[in-house]
Amino acid sequence: MRIPEDLGVVLNALRAAGRPRLVGGCVRDWLLGIESSDFDVEVGGLDFDQLHRVLAPFGSTDVVGRSFGVIKLRLGPREYDFSLPRRESKTGAGHRGFTIEPDPSLNDRDAAARRDFTLNSIAYDPFEKTLIDPLGGEKDLRAGVLRHAGPSFADDPLRVLRAFQFAARFDLRLAPETAALCREIAPSFLELPVERVWHEWDKWAVKGVKPARGLAVLEESGWLRHFPELASLRGCPQEPEWHPEGDVYDHTAYCLEALTKLPEWRQADPAKRRLLSFAVLTHDFGKPSTTKRMERRGLMRWTSLGHEAAGAAPAIRFLESIGAPLDLAPQVAPLVMHHLAHHHSRNGLYTDTQVRRLARKLAPATIDDLCTVMVADSRGRPPLHSPDILAYIERLRARARQLSLQHAAPRPLIQGRHLVSCGLAPGPAFKPILDAAFEAQLDGVFTDDLSGAAWLQNHLRHRYPHLS
Repeated sequence: MRIPEDLGVVLNALRAAGRPRLVGGCVRDWLLGIESSDFDVEVGGLDFDQLHRVLAPFGSTDVVGRSFGVIKLRLGPREYDFSLPRRESKTGAGHRGFTIEPDPSLNDRDAAARRDFTLNSIAYDPFEKTLIDPLGGEKDLRAGVLRHAGPSFADDPLRVLRAFQFAARFDLRLAPETAALCREIAPSFLELPVERVWHEWDKWAVKGVKPARGLAVLEESGWLRHFPELASLRGCPQEPEWHPEGDVYDHTAYCLEALTKLPEWRQADPAKRRLLSFAVLTHDFGKPSTTKRMERRGLMRWTSLGHEAAGAAPAIRFLESIGAPLDLAPQVAPLVMHHLAHHHSRNGLYTDTQVRRLARKLAPATIDDLCTVMVADSRGRPPLHSPDILAYIERLRARARQLSLQHAAPRPLIQGRHLVSCGLAPGPAFKPILDAAFEAQLDGVFTDDLSGAAWLQNHLRHRYPHLS
């Protein structure tokens, strides 16, 4: 394992006094070939004060985790966690209801068993350069299996949601016995603070390269019921001619898989990934309330007329229930409401006015965001492939690019200062004038400052003749 040089110096100092081992995510990531910057060290054979005395000369130490046997050491820009082996006993509800007792003499198997999953229980001896893996975590990791490390797994319900996001990040499946244990503790979801629920959902959205694996964990564990807007998609039928892939839940899973293969998601920053992932997850939340059997094209078919608009409210409700930041729902909702915009065009042809008005309706999301969601939606219907629909979407993206509207909504060219310069005093009369100006701008009546000034003069001449 490649260990940062500054950390290596500290490990050598600890070796003289105790038994340092790298543990947790850095070992898992190394075995997966993933570069890790998050190194955790567990040190046996020392008590807390001895550990602190060894670490203190190297840099700034934070001992706020003393009761847990944890010290944070800052070395330049990096921060490392050093901990003692510890025992945990359940004393109350929730993921905080534990008594933690550092135990420097704890053996490797007992130290590993307190962790969540076997693949996170693997330790690495940096001096012998060997794995310490009493629970068979490496074998499970190679097999793509999430298996709980021991019976104490059930003491912390947050671990089920950790399984959800781990499955999405690393393409993992739940071991059958772990799924059964998760189902047993499903009622304890109500013990979790919403901010911790959001933390796991956020990792799913930002880091989950196989998001459908995460959804599978929710379903297999029985925890899907805690997210009713999502659960309602399972069993909601779709017309096989248009959606041969299955019900709305299956469609959503395929759409998410398609999304994470797109460069618009893979190359995006965390904020953009978050937006796109939740927009695709919730894009069909309106279908359960609108789906019915009716005659279309001379045949009885499943239809979901108006599901785009109907999906905004459940999408917002879902995001609120998982503790999403307040600025996320106003971006997701318009993408849900307009994710079929390309179906309302005439053979993929869009007028400038249509594009301007669409960009305005989507704000603070953008046409580029919408096109990415629509591509994922179109590709989430295997084995159906619709090159004509993809062409319509690309025409919309290209038209928005020509109008410089792919990344932002149009901004009003006529401002209050223009009205003042025409002799109007600021007041309630400003709003209807500015609204009319913006509507004219969206319709393409004027497109720049000069033509906007001419429109304003003409508008005011008719409305306020005394200013002429």
